[in-house]
Amino acid sequence: MPVPQPLPGVNAIVAVGSGKGGVGKTTLSVNLALALSKQGYKVGLLDGDVYGPNVPLMLGTSEQPKVSGEGQIEPINVHGLKVISVGFLNPGDKPLIWRGPMLHSIIRQFLGSVAWGELDYLIIDLPPGTGDVALSLIQTVPLTGSIVVSTPSDVALQDARKAIEMFRQMKVDIVGVVENMSYFVCPHCNHEVDIFSRGGAEKTAKEFNVAFLGNVELDPEIRKSGDTGSPAVLKGKDAPHAKSLFAFAKSVVERVQEIKASSPDNVIQIQ
Repeated sequence: MPVPQPLPGVNAIVAVGSGKGGVGKTTLSVNLALALSKQGYKVGLLDGDVYGPNVPLMLGTSEQPKVSGEGQIEPINVHGLKVISVGFLNPGDKPLIWRGPMLHSIIRQFLGSVAWGELDYLIIDLPPGTGDVALSLIQTVPLTGSIVVSTPSDVALQDARKAIEMFRQMKVDIVGVVENMSYFVCPHCNHEVDIFSRGGAEKTAKEFNVAFLGNVELDPEIRKSGDTGSPAVLKGKDAPHAKSLFAFAKSVVERVQEIKASSPDNVIQIQ
């Protein structure tokens, strides 16, 4: 297996994955990256979901990246983020029909041939499942940790467990599990409705002895803001539709700091 090589200037690399599609993984990846940026961190966002690259839509841009004189790809700067996505290179509705080696190649390029510069965080939005892209990523760079996204439903949690086990088998630290679409607040009576059940992700986190990163509500405004290219966290941490997202980002920062503090690289060796 290839030896993962660090990205110069990048302090923490965090992958956001899920066992299945439709749990809002990209929405959380985009809002997490923006929430970190709004807190003063230098942040990059790599859209690794090559079959369904939705990051350009959620960030409201279709700009194409340029290549520098040194042959490096210049990431797109949008809302304070440095962003790269297959969606910038292959816009429109034409699908990418790629086999494993091609996926491995594009992931290596997005990591090693993009001019990321100095970053506090590089957030990587993985495709659903436990396939080639996740394996290529883990083989290419040393991940600081991974986030597993799930809804509270038993179907989603069954696949989230597989994602947790995949990262464990690949010796990747797990930042934690986040429960998306956790509850819905009725706009008329303010009553909370558990549409997909509730609490399943927290229970799963306890079963696997990993951190629980919080609940993100099922909010039509979060969906709408993503569809219109203006993610919810851009309205600030006090915006009612963004509070659960900023709380999630705060938990991620705390866990990443814990992981890095316990890393062998930070232990002084006395000869």
